[in-house]
Amino acid sequence: MREKGYEIVNTLFTDEWYSNESMKERGVVQIPLCFLAKSLENMSLCHAAYFCKGWENARGCKIEHDAAVAYGLEIIYED
Repeated sequence: MREKGYEIVNTLFTDEWYSNESMKERGVVQIPLCFLAKSLENMSLCHAAYFCKGWENARGCKIEHDAAVAYGLEIIYED
């Protein structure tokens, strides 16, 4: 995607702030929902969204896809 001129906005949150233990300490009850909220926040920085094969099998990806469609992001699918 970089070769095509896109800047990548990562939605894989792996630092310590997003560890299960840290989230529980902060009182996060629905950890997957917290990750989805952060992903949607990061999508607000984007003109396009890239969906890998199998995205339709992941509940968060389905919601992200619906948001991308509703808000007019260019949607790119993995070949």
